[in-house]
Amino acid sequence: MNEEIVRKWYAAWENNDLGTFNALLADNFTFSSAAGDDHISKSTFKSQCWDTQVAFIQHFDLERISTGADDAFVKYLCHTKNGKAFRNVEYLRITSGKLESIECYFGAQSSFPSAVSTGQK
Repeated sequence: MNEEIVRKWYAAWENNDLGTFNALLADNFTFSSAAGDDHISKSTFKSQCWDTQVAFIQHFDLERISTGADDAFVKYLCHTKNGKAFRNVEYLRITSGKLESIECYFGAQSSFPSAVSTGQK
């Protein structure tokens, strides 16, 4: 079941599907990353990440999904609409069918997701 939730999550980004985005995130959702995000809220994640990055996402190659009873690790290669790509690893905590938290670990510094939108990579 958790693998299905993971696949739906990344498909929501590929399809710019805000309904699925909202449905999959728990009310108490938090996001953390090496870019200075420290347990930011669902609303902050939407405004700082979804709203600024979703238009650049073309497709995810989900290279590795490893799930447990209440979590998953995902390694992916993301292809962007401007012909670039970046690789991340994310740790997702899942409770009652919803994403409770995501910790994102970026690939090389030049391929941070935020660098995609500025054309740096």
